Amino acid sequence: MLAVTILGNNSALPMHDRHPTSQLVTNGEQLFLVDCGEGTQIQMNRFKIRRSRIQHIFISHLHGDHYFGLAGLLNSYSLTNRQDPLHLYAPPPLQEILELQFRAASAQLSYPIHFHALGDPQVLVDERKISVESFPVNHRIPCWGFRFREKTKPRKIDPRLAYQAGIPPEYFSRLKEGEDYVAKDGRVIPNEEVTKPSARAVSYAYCADTRYDENILPYILDADLVYHEATYLDDQREKAIERFHSTASQAATIALKANASRLLLGHFSSKYEVLDVFREEAEKVFPEVEVCREGVTYIVK
Repeated sequence: MLAVTILGNNSALPMHDRHPTSQLVTNGEQLFLVDCGEGTQIQMNRFKIRRSRIQHIFISHLHGDHYFGLAGLLNSYSLTNRQDPLHLYAPPPLQEILELQFRAASAQLSYPIHFHALGDPQVLVDERKISVESFPVNHRIPCWGFRFREKTKPRKIDPRLAYQAGIPPEYFSRLKEGEDYVAKDGRVIPNEEVTKPSARAVSYAYCADTRYDENILPYILDADLVYHEATYLDDQREKAIERFHSTASQAATIALKANASRLLLGHFSSKYEVLDVFREEAEKVFPEVEVCREGVTYIVK
């Protein structure tokens, strides 16, 4: 199961009991941290997140509301004697920034960090159950989005039918991969007669901070859930363009053109205390839309 938990849904300023951007993507027992704004650790404590399960951290860009919580989190891992390696995917300058911070504090981390510099679109993680790809977005400084894809799951075997067909258990792993069974007498048992398709693999696209830009569409096409920033409402469209951000209706237009199943809005300007107006504006363009709420987990389906 793929799911997204919101730790922070605000833009630059923590206000209205909202925090700068941070999310957790869950795939089974794995946790992936996406951006790490100020207050991320506090939010993890508040929502009882098992931070030890995080093996991969993705930082979209180097505006403070997306990474100022990172050095503190990395140091806390060391204070609790973490030993497991941590993979960090981020803009290239962040490696030097972190090294300077830890050198100035004379801090020695208890675990290794493997730094992966973001650049051209690429597959960052490719594991048995999930892959993660990066893609560029249109912001004031270099910025990347990320797409999480579940791998196609093995087919489900009906043991009763398999035994009746005379298929030995040692062949079951090949049935799961979709192979037919050929008996010793030459009979072919079609795979679909003894198996069922598993649940459809799903994907989640995180579009980070960006102006309205249709160049991202190929990277998020047909995603089951798209997160797109909506810093402003549409009456502030000129300000959004000037500041390399988007409005709620622009985010909805991107979701519509990407053939997304659902849209999640976030990164709200602190000038807005009430958020329901973002959903109301967006659903005029794209009806399957929700507003990010901190502490809420959204199932990707």
